[in-house]
Amino acid sequence: MDRVLTFMGFEEEPVDEGREQGEHITEESKGLPAKPKKNKGQVVSLHAQRQMRVTVVEPTSFDDVQGIADNLKNRRPVIINLEQAEPGLAKRVVDFVSGATYALDGSMQKVGKGIFLFVPSNVDIENEAVNQDKDKGIFAWMK
Repeated sequence: MDRVLTFMGFEEEPVDEGREQGEHITEESKGLPAKPKKNKGQVVSLHAQRQMRVTVVEPTSFDDVQGIADNLKNRRPVIINLEQAEPGLAKRVVDFVSGATYALDGSMQKVGKGIFLFVPSNVDIENEAVNQDKDKGIFAWMK
């Protein structure tokens, strides 16, 4: 157990009596091959996360929802801008993409008037802004 703690750098190596008297005992003098010295407490960066891409979509027809769902399946966040869309199309798009997001364990957030953020399960949405239209629902902007 002492060797493991010494290897991990938690304990210092015990001092041999021969070393105290000025004799240097090495691995080679014992007939063993010399061990390479290891750096104790070396910090290695594990920052290997790749860059995340966000897709921005402004659907003009219901046929565009398949591409939006494909982006969510590929674990890419999607921002949907429905400000210029017809109210009927906007409702159908939001309903479909909401269902796809739910099926993929993702989440959604209304960002602005007619703008929605849909994210897959590997992304969390943190909202620090106070939502004034919270009581009106997500389709309140269509009126």
